[in-house]
This record gives sequence, structure tokens and C-alpha cells, in this order.
Amino acid sequence: MSTLQVELVAADRKVWEGPANQVSARSIDGDLGILPGHQPILAVLVQGEVRIHHDGTVGTAVIDNGFLSVNKDVVTIVAEDVDASKLGA
Repeated sequence: MSTLQVELVAADRKVWEGPANQVSARSIDGDLGILPGHQPILAVLVQGEVRIHHDGTVGTAVIDNGFLSVNKDVVTIVAEDVDASKLGA
């Protein structure tokens, strides 16, 4: 089973990176669910939780406004402020 590679980036540094089976976030157009093999996308995110699912566990990070991009199973989330304390960052 393939996985996603996730990168959470704050304005000044990379906050967290790791594998995921699914990433969920809220965009200005509604909730997004990203799975391996997802088409490339660029979405504007609103303040809230990003959920990272991996091997039966769900970690969460809280972001302010930002964006999410997906390209070849790499998910990059960039926000001004990222609290990834519940991801083991």
C-alpha cells in the first residue's frame, strides 16, 4: 500500500514531516481528504485542524490560514503559524 509524504511548514521553518495514509484539512471551498494517488492540487486553507492518519492513528496539527499542495504523493502544508505539538514535533 502506498503512502503520502507530508510536510508541515511554518513561515520560518519546517515543523514536521512524516508518512500518512490520509490527510484531511479544511479549505475555503470545504473539507479536503487526500489519499495516495490524488491528482495534483493547490488549495487555500482556513484556520483549523489538519488531521494526519497513519497506521490506524490520527495526529492533529492546528494551523492558521495557509495552503496545501499535492504533487506525486507529497503533501505540503504551509501556514504562518503551525502548532504540531500533537504530532510529536
